[in-house]
Amino acid sequence: MSNDGVNKSRRMILTGLTSTVSAVGVGYAAVPFVKSWVPSAKAKAAGAPVTANIGSIEPGQMITVEWRGKPVYILRRTEEALASLIEGRRYLSDPDSEVEQQPAYVTGDARAIDGHQEYLILVGLCTHLGCAPTFRPEVGAEDLGGDSWLGGFFCPCHGSKFDLSGRVYSGVPAPINLEVPPYRFETDSVIVIGEDQETV
Repeated sequence: MSNDGVNKSRRMILTGLTSTVSAVGVGYAAVPFVKSWVPSAKAKAAGAPVTANIGSIEPGQMITVEWRGKPVYILRRTEEALASLIEGRRYLSDPDSEVEQQPAYVTGDARAIDGHQEYLILVGLCTHLGCAPTFRPEVGAEDLGGDSWLGGFFCPCHGSKFDLSGRVYSGVPAPINLEVPPYRFETDSVIVIGEDQETV
């Protein structure tokens, strides 16, 4: 066999080995890169649904839970508060929630699931710049408009006001109603925030 034949054979073997080693190296380098696309357990948990026990909330009381790093307000409204929702429509920018900030199964002036109108579930972030509005249930508060204030939420950052259904008042910086997250009733006293209510 000539030197040319040996060199050609050797080159083919070396080229094959180099290609194989390179392919294995690329595979090892790609694994961490591809793994970085998979959400971590912490990230998965951050987006996971949250269960809240609402059985001990008294009428007129509000609690806050966290979902996806955001505050979620859970308010149990009184009969008087529910009645005021219709009376206060004239002060609102979007009383019928035409800009969709809630799931389709959340309806009416109460912006709640049918049969559970006393419970209001809202993402507690102002739709202007994301500040957390404070719960101001006192009717007729002079600093919030006197007779036009029927209770609701006030954003201290820039003065936006929302009613007891999270609907935005006219003439304030916030452009749209507060968001209602997806939620469902697991039992009469337990809700799951982050999962949609099944509709029949």
